[in-house]
Amino acid sequence: MEDSYQDRRTFLKGVGLMSGISLAASYPWLSAFSRNDISETSKARIGIIGPGSRGRLLMGYLVQDPHCEIVAICDNYQPSIDEALKITPKAKVFRDYHELLDMKEIDGVVIAVPLYLHAQITLDAFAAGKHVFCEKTLAKTPEECLAVYKAYKETGKVLFVGHQRLYDSRYIRAMDMIQSGLFGDIQGFRTYWFRNNDWRRPATPELERKINWRLYDEYSCGLMTELACHQIQIGNWVMQAVPKTIMGSGSLTHWKDGREVYDNVSVIYEYENGVKLSFQSIIANKFYGLEEEILGTLGTIELEKGKYYFENLPPAPGILQMINQLEKNIFDSVSFAGPSWVPEVALEDKGYWLINKKLTGDGTDLLLMGFVSAVIEGKPVPKIAEEGYYAAILALLGHQAMLEKRIITFPEEYLIDYYA
Repeated sequence: MEDSYQDRRTFLKGVGLMSGISLAASYPWLSAFSRNDISETSKARIGIIGPGSRGRLLMGYLVQDPHCEIVAICDNYQPSIDEALKITPKAKVFRDYHELLDMKEIDGVVIAVPLYLHAQITLDAFAAGKHVFCEKTLAKTPEECLAVYKAYKETGKVLFVGHQRLYDSRYIRAMDMIQSGLFGDIQGFRTYWFRNNDWRRPATPELERKINWRLYDEYSCGLMTELACHQIQIGNWVMQAVPKTIMGSGSLTHWKDGREVYDNVSVIYEYENGVKLSFQSIIANKFYGLEEEILGTLGTIELEKGKYYFENLPPAPGILQMINQLEKNIFDSVSFAGPSWVPEVALEDKGYWLINKKLTGDGTDLLLMGFVSAVIEGKPVPKIAEEGYYAAILALLGHQAMLEKRIITFPEEYLIDYYA
């Protein structure tokens, strides 16, 4: 893990070389990897609140980070505690998160509990003087999102939200290429996330709502907060703006098993210049999987697939090779990404790899490394909290538009000073 950790830090320290643009300036959250004052022995002491399936996935990355120590875990469900102790057997165990927050030995917390608990635990963590990594979505209501954001600004603590695409090398490179004008003017986004399963976990009647909280309105906003928030964040990242209007439709068309959240949703977000982002999710058909398609006048990007295409004939191979060389010093030296792509035959419209077709990982490890670095430094990382804030607000407004069956204009009271 040590070599892998250093490779990733080297990758993100070098992004400023790409295409003559400093991505550390364009995307300040990358600054978590450009700090030089973290000693070899520095450690962030972390508490885990909610070591369920997602929480344990995050723990799996954290325990490999030489600058992180998980000192405590908290859950009120014993099977989750038992599984978490297999990862961190020396961690102190709590069933009440307030007791964990009282530990002076803890610098920051990772919150991976059901959505309806995010806001209160985050607010309590800030009040206790802790830095926070909160899984997406930030909170269950726009009012809660704003309250959390205000507390973040007032306390000056670190706030990361679980949007790992901000640290995914495919996405970073795509944003650089978009900024360079390679794909022309961006005209729209087509995003979707299809599955074919009931989204249900085995549970006794007594534990049904505790285990399957995602299926009930009291605890969850369904597909919008679980899936759409990721893809909405991509649109904002590209546009550097917030959509002005939101419309949508949702229904229960297949999984009629007592759940309360929709299994079939379609939402459209329109930016001020008329560009639209569409999101669709059906969980009774998985053929198309998930994708974020960015549509420009000169080309198209498929971010999940990691490929891009030109609208007409591709540029001559020499031009493509020149673009490739702009990034060679970074991506060729990164073991997890492999060498940069090599242009294919110009007349074969098979597309081009953003990085390398063998690339694995979605940025979660880098996101957590960034959080650990920020906790050690003790200073907020610019703009990562704002990306999470707006993604949450917009996912929730999409949910509201479906429930109320009307077009919603983004409420001014939820605007923050960000995309200026």
